[in-house]
Amino acid sequence: MAAKNALLAKSPRQRTAPEAAPTAANLDRLIHERMRLGIVSALAANTSLTFNDLKKLLRTTDGNLSVHARKLEEAGYVACTKSFEGRMPKTEYALTDTGRKALEKYLNHMEALIQAMKK
Repeated sequence: MAAKNALLAKSPRQRTAPEAAPTAANLDRLIHERMRLGIVSALAANTSLTFNDLKKLLRTTDGNLSVHARKLEEAGYVACTKSFEGRMPKTEYALTDTGRKALEKYLNHMEALIQAMKK
């Protein structure tokens, strides 16, 4: 009965579309947010970046970068290393293997959406 109700809840277009068809609803919401996508993209192109490098590159505030980087770190997408350079604190970020795979999956999904829209 639950399966029948789930089928009825779908619009006719949803029922006729193949189950494997990409949809925007299936995007990784953690990466899809603009600032977080910027962070993982910058880290994918670099071995690592400092907090200040990311802040300048993304043209954002300390607080904004800190909040988004922490979400990525909690998800295991980004590794954060804190150290000192002389007496100055240094925070460095690097993309983890999990983050690299998530970004690759996200980009493949976006490419599939683009291709599906061109048809």
